[in-house]
Amino acid sequence: MAKTKNQKIADFLINNGVIIVMIILVIYTGLTSKNFFTPNNFLNLFANMSYRLVIALGIAGCVITGGCDLSAGRMIGFAACVAGTLLQKIDYSGKFYPGMAPLNPFLVLLIVMLINACFGAVTGSFIAYLHVPPFISTLAMMEIIYGIGLIYTGATPLGGYITSYTAFSSGKFLGVSWLIWIALLVAAITWFIFNMTRHGKYMYAIGGNVQAAEVAGVPVQKTMVIIYAKAAAFYALAGFMLGAKAGGASINTGLGYEMEAIAACALGGVSVTGGRGKVSSAFIGVAVLELLKVALQFLGVDANAQYIAIGIVIFVAISLDIRKYVAKK
Repeated sequence: MAKTKNQKIADFLINNGVIIVMIILVIYTGLTSKNFFTPNNFLNLFANMSYRLVIALGIAGCVITGGCDLSAGRMIGFAACVAGTLLQKIDYSGKFYPGMAPLNPFLVLLIVMLINACFGAVTGSFIAYLHVPPFISTLAMMEIIYGIGLIYTGATPLGGYITSYTAFSSGKFLGVSWLIWIALLVAAITWFIFNMTRHGKYMYAIGGNVQAAEVAGVPVQKTMVIIYAKAAAFYALAGFMLGAKAGGASINTGLGYEMEAIAACALGGVSVTGGRGKVSSAFIGVAVLELLKVALQFLGVDANAQYIAIGIVIFVAISLDIRKYVAKK
């Protein structure tokens, strides 16, 4: 039975209710706070969004296939720490490797992305070949990575980074932080992978119906391994970016970021039931969550209470996503 115009409007308002409320909140905050609608505020907002967007883009591939990745936060921290140990000034008093000259930042980025990709491939292999649920596989990898990170660093915070590394955060091109340019580049590459490659078509097919994908000749197992390896490489990049921005790192860097990334994906339109989602979905979700945080700060909401607001947004976003899935059935 065809829906009436009023029904369509009602469905649109319900399905996008969280985003609409966030837009109203942002407008209200801008009208009541002097420095909210300023270029510097939004540049800072985009810089904070940059590494979170990279994480969300990595996790989006997992969610589109009907999975998730709980190991993202720990992988971010591990990559940030490995990068930090290789990029400290040679005369830094707390140097992790005394006497060792710092490596080229681009080489270190490649190293941490390859290391994380290997861990991601292991996770993907357990999911693809042994049929271990993604929740369990990534939970196990989360603990493994955390343990390896603790052993590697001795739970010691890191700092004293070389200028060519921190410049990824402090440096600008055309007045815009390099972190933002990196995130935009990753978004463009991800869009190409999702929309213009065979791998992207396989990913959506698996998320839509894995049995039908197998019958159609999709290499499901190989595709799943690549998806989780690629996601882990993205987490390494995010850890590298976060370390440059913070000027230091610890094994707890990035803790809990995977939950926000999954929530951002669902909020923007990447279905937790699989088969649907775009790069723009991840961008919208991350933007909404970051705007919510900034708006609440400007409105003087208690920092602890902000977690409650974010939790409510996540709960509502996931509920609406499930509602859309049930309605289609």
